Amino acid sequence: MKFTRIRDLVAVAIIAGVLAWVGLRSLYSVLPTLPKLAAITFGVLAVVEAIFAWQLRARIAEGKVQPLTAARAVALAKASSLVGALMFGVWGGVAAYLLPQAATVTAAANDSVTAVIGLIGSAMLVGAALWLEQCCRTPDPPHDRDKPGPL
Repeated sequence: MKFTRIRDLVAVAIIAGVLAWVGLRSLYSVLPTLPKLAAITFGVLAVVEAIFAWQLRARIAEGKVQPLTAARAVALAKASSLVGALMFGVWGGVAAYLLPQAATVTAAANDSVTAVIGLIGSAMLVGAALWLEQCCRTPDPPHDRDKPGPL
């Protein structure tokens, strides 16, 4: 399994952001107010995943983790980073559409706050997921200089 590449996450975020911005141009007038809880959710997930990464890292260092558990954690990290990048793009597209209108449209001003909260939470989720993935790397074996090399 290969580790997540940042360029893949950036590509997902850009595509999602453009699609969200284009969609809002034609649909914003008929949408209800954006719920702040939807934006906060990804921040909460990021905190939970960061705590899990911290605990798993300590257990891996002690050698108390089964390989299947680490593989499942990597799968969770890869999925979380992808969803976080996707939502970062969506919230970025929403913010790009709403922020220029925030000074003149009251609904846009309120929804802009939600979009910024969503951006922060999504970025936190991507960061926590990438850290979890990093924590699951196999530790390097200790390098023993006193051992003779192969004959």
